[in-house]
Amino acid sequence: MSHPVGDRPRILVVDDEQVIRDMLADFLSMEGYVVETAEDGVAATERLEAAPFDLVLSDLKMPRMGGIALIDAIAIAAPQAVTVIMTGFGTVETAIDAMKRGAYDYVLKPFKLDEVVHVVRRGLDKQRMVAENLRLREALSLYKVSEAIAASLSLDQVLETVADSCREELHADGVWTWLDDGEGAFFERQALRGSTLEDSTSIGKLDPRAIAAHFDREPFLLEQGHEAARFFAEPPGGPMVSLVAIPLRIRKRGASGGTRLLGFLSAASITRGKRFDEGQRKLLSIVGSRAAAAIENAKLYEDLQATFQQTIEGLAKTIDKMDRYTSGHSDRVALYAVYLAKRLGLGPAEIEIVSQSALMHDIGKIGCVLNLNKPGKLTTDEYEVFKKHPVYGRDILDPIKFLHPLIPGVYLHHERWDGRGYPLRMKGNEIPIIARIISVADTYDAMTSNRSYRRAMPHEVAIAEIERCAGSQFDPELSRTFVEGVDEYREAQLASGQKIPE
Repeated sequence: MSHPVGDRPRILVVDDEQVIRDMLADFLSMEGYVVETAEDGVAATERLEAAPFDLVLSDLKMPRMGGIALIDAIAIAAPQAVTVIMTGFGTVETAIDAMKRGAYDYVLKPFKLDEVVHVVRRGLDKQRMVAENLRLREALSLYKVSEAIAASLSLDQVLETVADSCREELHADGVWTWLDDGEGAFFERQALRGSTLEDSTSIGKLDPRAIAAHFDREPFLLEQGHEAARFFAEPPGGPMVSLVAIPLRIRKRGASGGTRLLGFLSAASITRGKRFDEGQRKLLSIVGSRAAAAIENAKLYEDLQATFQQTIEGLAKTIDKMDRYTSGHSDRVALYAVYLAKRLGLGPAEIEIVSQSALMHDIGKIGCVLNLNKPGKLTTDEYEVFKKHPVYGRDILDPIKFLHPLIPGVYLHHERWDGRGYPLRMKGNEIPIIARIISVADTYDAMTSNRSYRRAMPHEVAIAEIERCAGSQFDPELSRTFVEGVDEYREAQLASGQKIPE
């Protein structure tokens, strides 16, 4: 058997008898393997931490650390390695127990060298098959997570995709995502039940402190049966069979480097015989590394969106504070505009822009240095100043890049369907639909609200005016759509406690 050095499997032989170590090392080297030796479990653990190995061939009884304890150490130091135990006839039961703990197979002493080679080859073949299957599954799962990251910056959507992927790949009965609360603790952001559980079966509640403390010592954990109980604040509604949890870590910003624990992802099985294996643990850790970046990006995006909305609401309140008669006008225009946008079948992103544009539609009045609600009719000069507020609104928003999508609604909401509006005298469908929507909503609320120069019109009179001006001031289709459902909408708003003009 001849292999390039980089492709040759690496085997660690562990036995306290030097004769056996040397004999196995020589024979396996002749078979084409790269072989190192260790005199007991402690020395073997040091070798495993220093370099990767594909297979560990270990005696069962050794000083300092025997084969059973070494299996547990291998699960941490080299979880991908295959373990084969060497034992005498008198300890076959112990060897079988070792297989239950994760060993692949055992050989009996005294052994024939060709028997050892046969078991080693079978173990390495199994490892290759597991690795190939894992790579395929990793590729699929990573593709799913990557697609979620590319498709959305919604935190809920990212978490749902990651949790669904974990539940499907691991056939888990429960999947949890816990995130950092910003104050040194963690909160349960998502808990997902497996589809095969009874509706009444509880999946329990994890103890975030116990799991986070475990991550301080090990990068991830795989516990089974009763050993997993200590990681639950509320036990699940069935006997715990298997638990796997991985940290969600992101790199710290700045020159200091290092990582920060963003949270953790965990999956559990309470179904008899359904235990997670090492390949599933590794798969979950790879998915988690990608998920952590996606979750952090989504959280940053949420923070940005919140700042964006707060900025808009703050500017809208500034407008309303200019005159007590216009207080609440921007909020009501936004409500009516969103109502109309939904009836027209606009998508969520467009509806959001309609809402934000409506809140900001009068921002340009900040630049109109006169009392726009003075008693009586505006003079010609005052009206010309008033007509500049859409232009001022555009100029106020223009330097703020993230507010650019709002400019069409703010700048053009006084254009008319017949082309007699301002500031550009646009006509018909030349006017962006967002501006046409705000025009109807703005006019309706202005007519049904008190002003210093007149009392509010009754709802029925305002509706009649909207209908009369359809095709001249307003888009006729939008006017009809607004009028057809506005009574029902007002009743729903009043029933929910929303203050709207009578």
